[in-house]
Amino acid sequence: MATIHELHKKLVNKEISAVELTKAVIAHKVQVEPTVHAYLSDSHERALATAKAVDEAIAKGEAISPLAGIPGALKDNICVKGETTTCASKMLEHFVPPYNASVVERLDANQSVILGKLNMDEFAMGGSTENSALAKTVNPWNNDCVPGGSSGGSAAAVSSGSAIWALGSDTGGSIRQPASFCGVVGLKPTYGNVSRYGLIAFASSLDQIGPVTRDVTDAALVLNAISGHDAKDSTSIPGARVDYTKALVNDVSKLKIGVPKEFFGDGLNSDVRKAMDEAIGTYKKLGAEIVEVSLPNSKYALSAYYIIALAEASSNLARYDGVSYGMRVPADNLVDMSTKTRTEGFGQEVQRRILLGTYVLSSGYYDAYYLKALKVRRLIKNELDEVFSKVDLLLTPTAPNTAYKFGEKINDPLAMYLEDICTVPANLAGIPGISIPAGMSSNNLPIGLQLLCPAMGEETLLRAAFTFEQARPDCQLVAPTGEVSL
Repeated sequence: MATIHELHKKLVNKEISAVELTKAVIAHKVQVEPTVHAYLSDSHERALATAKAVDEAIAKGEAISPLAGIPGALKDNICVKGETTTCASKMLEHFVPPYNASVVERLDANQSVILGKLNMDEFAMGGSTENSALAKTVNPWNNDCVPGGSSGGSAAAVSSGSAIWALGSDTGGSIRQPASFCGVVGLKPTYGNVSRYGLIAFASSLDQIGPVTRDVTDAALVLNAISGHDAKDSTSIPGARVDYTKALVNDVSKLKIGVPKEFFGDGLNSDVRKAMDEAIGTYKKLGAEIVEVSLPNSKYALSAYYIIALAEASSNLARYDGVSYGMRVPADNLVDMSTKTRTEGFGQEVQRRILLGTYVLSSGYYDAYYLKALKVRRLIKNELDEVFSKVDLLLTPTAPNTAYKFGEKINDPLAMYLEDICTVPANLAGIPGISIPAGMSSNNLPIGLQLLCPAMGEETLLRAAFTFEQARPDCQLVAPTGEVSL
């Protein structure tokens, strides 16, 4: 399995050139993409130009960053100057941003090779990538199953080997859940640890950009590159940059790990429960103290999340009216033009969420729904703060089930929303979370283990995830098409 850190060593030792590596990944991408469909657009010329510059730097004896020359890709809601950024929506199908997202600027500074933009649920609204208006991405482990969402293209690309790393965005689990479904590592950083400037918004108080990678070390390397304060983002957390690779210590002997009983209820898939029990057993053997904890307010998390997220989505998507930019459907008057543009430009799930968000913000319902949801959000955060005063991190399933088949839940929005039940508390509280592979189900689909930490606790999170990964090589998963020939 090719990882960033392994490939970096090969580049530095001149065992392979960046151009050769990039061409090899592109060739593999050409081979698997007709089946997987993780990409919405390609940037191969730009990628090869960057790779050539990396090779020139190596030839001159210059030091290169760990991400230099390593091919990756971006979720298609992250703006790249001069390249189409669609949000997998007809509304923005031909939108070309005039600026780069801050994470793109930082990746460019590291000479990262970017192969293209990845599929997603339209405007990041969905948990299966079935809501994309532009492509159908499949799960590399089983082409009849969804890759998860909304960062399904990011997880599928890394899992299938058409990208060594990827960036996604996580609003309620949209990095962690597809990482779980596709058998890769997905990290949602602390809210504000990675700049959101240039990320097309779904729900501004919940969205967070993060890495999807093949192992925990790679997640730390990508986080190093993209994290840190950004003056362009008013919610960015100030402070010195952290080297997260220093947290990759194979030791959890002094850690207290909380297991919230509310996340292990009747709705949990039996294979997932077995994998979680085995993971808890692994941590016990490694010397961690396992503590059962309770988060009684977590049962309200999903309801509060969907009220807040949809209210913010309603506000953020009001700008797509056919006037300033994006799709426009001609009509005889302004009202008809705006109405037709929205009904033809937005898919059903986006329209549903805008309508519900507008409803909960409307006069007479604001206090009953939105304001109450904000109060519940504070209760959930306070409850997590209290639990974290007793334990160092929490262990839960990433999702209650493994990847499900296409069409199984698309017509039942509530059933699909329930797949986020384990992941949304982290977004409501602004804390970091990571999903790492924890084994396979009886029907040969990946299972994800989620770890959660207090805000800015990524170092503890990565340490615990790295230690588990080292102890359980059986959980290092490679999809049938995931190996790249170098």
